[in-house]
Amino acid sequence: MLFRMLGPLEVDGGGVPVGLGGTRQRATLGFLMMHANRVVASSQLIDALWPAGRAPQSARKILQNSVWRLRRALPLGDGEFTGVRLQSQAPGYMLCAEPEQIDLYHFRRLAQCGHAELAAGAPRAAAVLLREALALWRGPVLADLVETGIDWPELASVQNARLDALEDFFEAELACGHHHRVLAELEKTVATEVLRERLLGQLMLALYRSGRQTDALDVYSGARAAMADRLGLEPGHALQALQQAVLTHDPALIPVGIREQIEVRMTGAPREPARAAAAAAAASARPVAPPPPAEIPAGPPPEAERRVRPETRPERVADEAASRPVPRTMVAERKEVSVLIARVQLMPDAAGVDPQRMDEAVEQVAATIRGEVECLGGTVAASIGPISLVLFGVPEAADDDAERAVHAALTIRDQLTRIADPGEPDGGCTRGVSVQVAVATGEALVRYQPDRSGVPPTVNGALLDECHTLLSDTRAGEIRVCDNTRRSTGFAVTYQHGSPSSGWTVGGFRQEYTALHAVPVIDREYDLDVLRGLLQRSRHQATPHLVTVLGEPGVGKTRFVMEFERRVAANADAVRLVVGRVRPGGGAHPLEALHDLLLACCGILQGDRVETMTAKLTATVRRLKASEGDCRWMLSCLAPLVDPAAAQAPPDEMLTASREFLGAVAASTPLVLVFEDLHWADQALVDFVENLTASQAGLPIFVIVTAGPELLKRRPEWGEGSLNRLTITLEPISDAAIDRLLEFLMSTTEGGAKNSVGGLLEALLESGGREPDSRRHQLRRILASGSASLRYERCSGGGGLATAAPECTPRLSGHAYG
Repeated sequence: MLFRMLGPLEVDGGGVPVGLGGTRQRATLGFLMMHANRVVASSQLIDALWPAGRAPQSARKILQNSVWRLRRALPLGDGEFTGVRLQSQAPGYMLCAEPEQIDLYHFRRLAQCGHAELAAGAPRAAAVLLREALALWRGPVLADLVETGIDWPELASVQNARLDALEDFFEAELACGHHHRVLAELEKTVATEVLRERLLGQLMLALYRSGRQTDALDVYSGARAAMADRLGLEPGHALQALQQAVLTHDPALIPVGIREQIEVRMTGAPREPARAAAAAAAASARPVAPPPPAEIPAGPPPEAERRVRPETRPERVADEAASRPVPRTMVAERKEVSVLIARVQLMPDAAGVDPQRMDEAVEQVAATIRGEVECLGGTVAASIGPISLVLFGVPEAADDDAERAVHAALTIRDQLTRIADPGEPDGGCTRGVSVQVAVATGEALVRYQPDRSGVPPTVNGALLDECHTLLSDTRAGEIRVCDNTRRSTGFAVTYQHGSPSSGWTVGGFRQEYTALHAVPVIDREYDLDVLRGLLQRSRHQATPHLVTVLGEPGVGKTRFVMEFERRVAANADAVRLVVGRVRPGGGAHPLEALHDLLLACCGILQGDRVETMTAKLTATVRRLKASEGDCRWMLSCLAPLVDPAAAQAPPDEMLTASREFLGAVAASTPLVLVFEDLHWADQALVDFVENLTASQAGLPIFVIVTAGPELLKRRPEWGEGSLNRLTITLEPISDAAIDRLLEFLMSTTEGGAKNSVGGLLEALLESGGREPDSRRHQLRRILASGSASLRYERCSGGGGLATAAPECTPRLSGHAYG
């Protein structure tokens, strides 16, 4: 005889269903089954059968009749053959049965065995046992009785035992790499059990291992909101640590044996295949633990016994992730990027040219490509012989990635042509250079490090093949782009001939493109007035100030600061302004942007030889410092900035020397320092900038920082607790302001695109159409996309911008004028 209570109450008498009578009799049997092999007092049964205080005077007699009818309905006999007895025993009744005859206890034994296997490090065996245990469930425990209003506390305990077993099962499957198998069931379970943190952690792991990092973080956010709303509590430390591990792509979240199945991998060497196979074989061959004694437990196993294998338990994983440094990781994703491939071949001037000079020329070519690319926000992913591979849009994509890639292609070609000119000082060992560049834009599989630890990204896919094909069709001195790139950059670049299949040859920048800076700045006048007023205050009162300009990507932070620079340059007052941009990933050195600013203050140019840079640095320091001892100390700290072979000073001393150097510059001339995109910066640079004004009391030094919202996530207290600090948050330009600008552009064209502004409007209407929303979006994009290139044009003196001063000296991301 089999008793089933994991679902509607059923009794199987040798393959024949047993009729149990009415609700009262079924409830009596169900309660006795819940407490099988134990005496249940009559008073306890009465409390279970009737609501509190509503039992009739004849309740005890009704109970006796129900037991009598059950004995008649069930083929109990004397219990010798059925193994089941329903006997009277003071102070009540007891149902005697073997554990395997009641599905609840069969489930508990299987669940305990599965849990033991999981704790012993055998997830495959555990998954088999737990799957068998869960298969016994046909619905909520005693579902038919629950429908009649039965609500015993024991029912919740049994349901929790099922959830415990389900969590163990999910954990075993996750440890086996079967995250795809359990993902749907996990999502379904979490939808009804939103406060069980172990389930939440398992769902986050399954989503993460399925390449759905964003969805995993959404699960955490939803759970956090639910806990705060219902309980007024934050998630536990384990779940919080797991969220951080997901954010940082901690390799501990990925079992070693399934690392190849997941689109996140460690940069270190994986475990040897032989060892991994041996571990898997040992796990699968491990014998199943013997079942516990035949005694039927009264409930789920104690919490102390419910321990799980350390390497697969989410809480343990999260705790470990929170307590140790995050290893280097790489993430792989399909995203839209612009790929640039350049082939540069130097032609020696004579067969007997000095190999050392030729090697120096090759090194200069590589340095020039890297400098031009990084100045425009790109990344050199690889450089092998004459081929350089460059990516734009990694790790973060922007609307103007294609435009910056084409701009980089043009400047690389022009700069390398100048370097290889025999008439130039650096070109004497060559008689020419062959430069071919191709640019392709589209989706590709990109692997990169979100923690910006310096390993270059990689790219694979059809986009790379397309770019290689374009390069093979490109003649010396040409730049060829794909059709996607042409359509994305048509408003800024002219194209001569080509087709969607063979690519398009780049002509050059449109004249109207370089006139973008002449378009009025809208919706920013009040903020610009605030900056101008604070600068005047800093100059006249010799007071340092720190202004932070915050805004989402593309909101116009660079353009806003450029307009401020233009107004400073147009002012007759003597002010030295130095600009440095932190590149995505922090650049080649954590303090590279600061180094570039220091060198820009010395008038050091990109391409200067080490001897020239050293002489300029020395002359500047001696001009600023009267004491010979101070000069020697400062030069010893700053010399590695221009000469990598110089002895490296301790980082603290180098920062102290940099701070004193900038203070000395400000003491001679009011100094404006602009740090763009500080949210990309290393912690050391963020600390330096935040504390710079506090260390320069009595000096007219005005620091402007532009950053995305990520800066406040890293430093919630940024700009607080100190005097003379202000934060300006730039909001997107309103539709009304964009419409006013459109009206201005239309009024200046007088019905035709006859000037540079008209050409801009013509490109706008061609790409954005006549729909107002589409034109607004496109104009916002054009205004934002011109910023990086305008910054470069201004820095290099190109584009015919009258505001560029003769001493504008680009070096990587830094430039200065005053």
